[in-house]
Amino acid sequence: MPPVAAKLLRLTAVALSLLAAVALGVGLWLRGHLRSSLPRLDGAASLPGLAAAVTVERDNLGMPTIRARDRVEATRALGWLHAQDRFFQMDLLRRAAAGELAALVGAKALPRDRQTRRHGFRRLAGQVLAGLEPADRALLEAYAAGANAGLAALGAAPWEYLPLRSTPEPWRPEDTLLVGYSLLLDLQDSTGRYERSLMTLRDTYGEEVLPFFAPLVGPDDAALDATVAPLPPIPGPKLINLRARKVGSLTPAAASGLAWHGPSPAEAFPFPTPDPELRPGSNAFALAGHLSAAGGAALLANDMHLGLAVPPIWYRASLTFAGRTLTGVTLPGTPFVVAGSNGEIAWGFTNAQVDSGDLVAVETNSLAPNLYKAPGHGEEFLRIERRRETIAVRGGEPVTEEYEWTVWGPIVGRNHRERPLALKWVAHDPAAMNLGLLRLEAARSADEAVAIAHGTGIAHVNLLVGDRTGAIAWTLAGRLPRRVGYDGRLPVTWSFGDRRWDGYLPPAEIPVVRGGDSSLPGRLWSANQRQIGGTALARVGDGASAAPARAAQVRDGLARLTAATPRDLLAVQLDDRALFLQPWHARLLAVLTPETVAGKPARAELRRRAETWEGRASPEAVSYRLVREFRQAVLRRALGPIFAPCVEAMPDFDSRRLHLEPAVQALLRERPPHLLEAQYASWDELLTTAADDTAAALAAFGADPAAATWGARNRAAIRHPLSGALPFIGRWLDLPADPLPGDSDLPRFQSPSNGASERLVVAPGREAEGILQVPGGQSGHPLSPYYRAGHAAWVRGEPSPLLPGPTRHTLLLQP
Repeated sequence: MPPVAAKLLRLTAVALSLLAAVALGVGLWLRGHLRSSLPRLDGAASLPGLAAAVTVERDNLGMPTIRARDRVEATRALGWLHAQDRFFQMDLLRRAAAGELAALVGAKALPRDRQTRRHGFRRLAGQVLAGLEPADRALLEAYAAGANAGLAALGAAPWEYLPLRSTPEPWRPEDTLLVGYSLLLDLQDSTGRYERSLMTLRDTYGEEVLPFFAPLVGPDDAALDATVAPLPPIPGPKLINLRARKVGSLTPAAASGLAWHGPSPAEAFPFPTPDPELRPGSNAFALAGHLSAAGGAALLANDMHLGLAVPPIWYRASLTFAGRTLTGVTLPGTPFVVAGSNGEIAWGFTNAQVDSGDLVAVETNSLAPNLYKAPGHGEEFLRIERRRETIAVRGGEPVTEEYEWTVWGPIVGRNHRERPLALKWVAHDPAAMNLGLLRLEAARSADEAVAIAHGTGIAHVNLLVGDRTGAIAWTLAGRLPRRVGYDGRLPVTWSFGDRRWDGYLPPAEIPVVRGGDSSLPGRLWSANQRQIGGTALARVGDGASAAPARAAQVRDGLARLTAATPRDLLAVQLDDRALFLQPWHARLLAVLTPETVAGKPARAELRRRAETWEGRASPEAVSYRLVREFRQAVLRRALGPIFAPCVEAMPDFDSRRLHLEPAVQALLRERPPHLLEAQYASWDELLTTAADDTAAALAAFGADPAAATWGARNRAAIRHPLSGALPFIGRWLDLPADPLPGDSDLPRFQSPSNGASERLVVAPGREAEGILQVPGGQSGHPLSPYYRAGHAAWVRGEPSPLLPGPTRHTLLLQP
């Protein structure tokens, strides 16, 4: 070898060795840093502020049992544990509500921050904190002190802050309230979008159209009081006439009409991006004691359907103090046991689709549009307030946003007359948020829990509760406005004082259904459907109740149960029978007749694959997926042209929140020619074209039979918020992409990134027989043995115990 080449080879070898050494050094440093940020499991640690030592025992899932002298001491210890295991999650939740995500993760979060800053929740949280009772404020202070001590006790900052090149900020008492506001943003309509959609539908076609496409009470509802109503007649050609519509008269953006509009990935960041065709929901149901095998105690089940991420939203815990034990799921960032049992009662929640906010049509001055009329000011005009918010952006310059506010709330849109629409929302009132949920921990009966719920200030939820004596009840928690002069379904002006809120509903006017009052005595259910009718519905208002198919299937599942066990209620939670789509399967086969299929290989293949009806949304099902695709194609082709002008007028028009199934069935049954788009000669042609759409989708799956299964479409996408930004280790951070059973119109609600955030079944007093499944592990640290613990059981639906198992680790927290 020539000397020059040999020298070059030696230099290259030295350089490679140096690079390898540097890489090894960096790797060892990263490994050491990661290990330093692992939560402590054993030994002793100092927790300033304790009056006595607190013992923390962990089982094989990492679930802690906290043994403390009193609730304040237990709260301080819980804050310590939450920060050790989940501080980054806590940080995201408070920042999501405050509109401060961009300061941590950069400009990608700006769209979300811009939306959120309008509400001023950080300022509101400070006001709520100042108004709390001293004991409640002391509890939040203890939690914050515990969280900060837990953060400081880590050998290094939580690992997520290393790639973000950031330092975690201390936890403050008001941050717990921000976590509550983050749930409120997730569960409620913070922009008036549903009401604007109803307004746009009315303004496009007239008020007579609303009851048909958006019935407040429908013919197939599954309310607790069994109230239903027939669907109004199909709107006539004087209201809607698609045959007379000029082809190409709409913009391409509006032409689909049923493009399921949802948040963009940037708006959703850093939380899971919603399935654009999915409308999330939750289940909760209860059996009275005489229907359970729990020694006379009631039996309660709850599976709250939320976005799925790593780590999961809930944190298992059991708290023992002052002779009391609470077991269930807690929310990192808060001291609450959100759902669980105290030995006397068991409770769970679903999102309540009640009307917590109204759009007010602002009467502005025709010569000075920044001035408007408000009651109590005579002929004087008020000036629209302009609030400025400065949003910090990591790696960029701060961004200043300006928001217009009125005495009723922020301006969130315009009506067809270009009048501003202000959002009057319960969430903007500091009096609507409190720590009343804590009082459930000491309740000893279902009636006591109902009374507590009526004074609780949280996001509006359905509470289902059962007690040790066998009593069960449903009611609403969260402040509800008392409307005067209007029903709140559509925007109206408040400028003259004849329409207004007269405070909040008193407890006597908040609906309650006990087990004996149910249309199925001894059984109560909630699946985000309309819960009640009559005057009670008029009081709570229209908050876009979910379609009733899921609730009806839960109800019918309960109707068959007597002497039920926790496993029986788990089976209802895991029910993936496709009852809702069964008629659509028959319709698809009716379309694919021998005459229709003749000479059409794609149609013949569709018929062949669809004929075997599995009857379930199971991962291996093919016909289920095809029938689902067919229904979506029919809706797009039949309803898309109807709603297209609405999308033209309101680009974020949301047809998902309309209960459309009765209208679709009426159209397919009666086949009105004026509601058929001109490109089709008949309704049969529309259905055949929808079948061709489905056949094209089947062909797109390719030759691999597995590609056409429901599991290929419904594959888990349970990801860590940072995995997309860390391409080399992202897959290591995420949970396996398992094919999942379930869908949105049946009890086992499931999409790739949304589903059962927990499955709880328990009879108070018999917690040892209870079940609790969570889709991920306790720890947010990927090196922790508890990062994925419990996930496989959740996927398989295996009954994991509610109570902690044998102790594997013991930690002593000392004053």
